[in-house]
Amino acid sequence: MKRDILIGFAVGIFAFLLVMGYNVVPIGLLLVGAWFVWTFVIQRQVLKNGNGVAIPTTTIDFEDIGGQSVAKKELQEALDFLLYSDQMKVLGIRPLKGILLSGPTGTGKTLLAKAAAKYTNSAFLSVSGSEFVEMYAGVGAERVRGLFRRAREMVRKEKKKSAIIFIDEMDILGAKRGSNVSHHEYDQTLNQLLVEMDGLKADQGVHILVMAATNRPDALDAAILRPGRFDRQVKVDLPDKEGRVAILKIHTKNKPLAQNVNLEEIAHETFGFSGAHLESVTNEAAIFALREKASEITEHHLHEAVEKVMLGEKLDRKPTAEELRRVAIHESGHAMLAETVRPNSVSQISIRSRGNALGYVRHYPKDDLYLYTQAMLEGQIMVALAGALAEEQILGTRSTGAMADYEQALNLVEKILSAGMSSLGITDVSLLNAEQRQPVTKHILAELEERTMQIIEKNKETLLRISEILEVEESLNGETLRKHLQNAA
Repeated sequence: MKRDILIGFAVGIFAFLLVMGYNVVPIGLLLVGAWFVWTFVIQRQVLKNGNGVAIPTTTIDFEDIGGQSVAKKELQEALDFLLYSDQMKVLGIRPLKGILLSGPTGTGKTLLAKAAAKYTNSAFLSVSGSEFVEMYAGVGAERVRGLFRRAREMVRKEKKKSAIIFIDEMDILGAKRGSNVSHHEYDQTLNQLLVEMDGLKADQGVHILVMAATNRPDALDAAILRPGRFDRQVKVDLPDKEGRVAILKIHTKNKPLAQNVNLEEIAHETFGFSGAHLESVTNEAAIFALREKASEITEHHLHEAVEKVMLGEKLDRKPTAEELRRVAIHESGHAMLAETVRPNSVSQISIRSRGNALGYVRHYPKDDLYLYTQAMLEGQIMVALAGALAEEQILGTRSTGAMADYEQALNLVEKILSAGMSSLGITDVSLLNAEQRQPVTKHILAELEERTMQIIEKNKETLLRISEILEVEESLNGETLRKHLQNAA
């Protein structure tokens, strides 16, 4: 439409100039040259960016991916439709056209797609959703057409029966139509993808399966998720403890581990870590061993690596003696309360600066927990408040070091309100205004502050002793901390 208007406008200008007696030959040659450059140079280069990256042979197998047993099983079942298409045809089963992998970043969605290509002996073509976003009209749609053409060409070239097109960042390409009101090119590109997927038929000689990955499935257009397009949705979630052990074993297979290394303990301390985080832990541990010129990776190296991945590298900045004492008291307050409300929960306490933290207490859960009672949430709030209250009890004042603790406490109070555990009962929290929420929040925090302060006052001497040891040692592991607490008692 825009192109027709521009052509009509150009013809009108030419006719006007010709009638007025101007020599239009130079202008015509200039415009023809500009059109040639756009059509055969610029546009061709722009379209080339959306062809995807072809991986002729992928060495990734499902056995190389740990911690995703449910996702792998569900995905393999879906891929069997591709492997045994003749049997499926006899039963009248329609072949799958698309599989959507959804879950947090770093959980192995791309690895699963590569393993799927090897499992089905398919040609594999990988592309990012952001590569289809273009300011030029029609370019995104043409890139989609070119992607499917290239997939068919790869199948013929590699003499295979099927191809897998993997689209990462699907939420960019497949966002709900109309969400980008200022740019209809997004909608045209998505429409073209839907057309291409509707045109995939098993009797074309080449079976193309589209796999896509996103960490925002809620942002996708409803037309993508309907049956006949992305028929299967596979959830790729964060690994549980057993899965984390499996991932650590895979990533330490090529590394010299000391005999006393307990990977189950490392997995226990890395609740909430993705596969990418765990790979980084093993890599950082190997780097620590290299720095120390050690021939093996010890448990100490792995613990250091967990801290680095979680909190960042150690910093060279040195707090003043007064600051160091305050930080030691603050972190000792956190640790003592944690051991009071949930014994054996502290993994490490340190006053060494890492990232944005002057000190930290690292906790690990007794088990991987996904549900929390009111008592558990209140205990976590008390641990968060304990640092500032320890400062106030011993030094007489609080400091800005508790700002992140207060933020954590408020988030936990929000969970209590949303779960119907407060005096408000079961209610839609989003409909409450500040006047309704603030008194309840203030009451919960005041009550928990009082309970926390009572524990700190009762164990003031123990808290001081732990902080003094921490000032000298700078770091204590959980077992050492518990021994000091027992001796003090």
